[in-house]
Amino acid sequence: MLRFVSALKNSWAGLVHLIHHETAFKQECFILVAAVPAGYIIAASFQQYVLLIFMLIFIILVEVLNTAVEAVCDALSTDFDANIKIAKDCGSLAVLLSVIMAATVWGFATIEWLLRFS
Repeated sequence: MLRFVSALKNSWAGLVHLIHHETAFKQECFILVAAVPAGYIIAASFQQYVLLIFMLIFIILVEVLNTAVEAVCDALSTDFDANIKIAKDCGSLAVLLSVIMAATVWGFATIEWLLRFS
């Protein structure tokens, strides 16, 4: 139980840092909050609703991991290093791919929703 409490404290500290210092994280959280009611309207089923919301949570998850990679890289060196650039670029690519995945799922759900009214 003590480990669980300690993990919660560390997670909370990470959340507080992200809220105070990471604009992308705040924007993605705002989109998630706005998407909760929008997804309810668009989704054809409860399963689709869960998928829509989880896709946005997935973007946030990847953003959190990307921020962790960037923090480690910045702690290692402030000088230019080709390997650090690769690590940061790959983290950025991971975020981009997660956004493309979510946009695709949301796009298909939205098209399906529009077709239900035609």
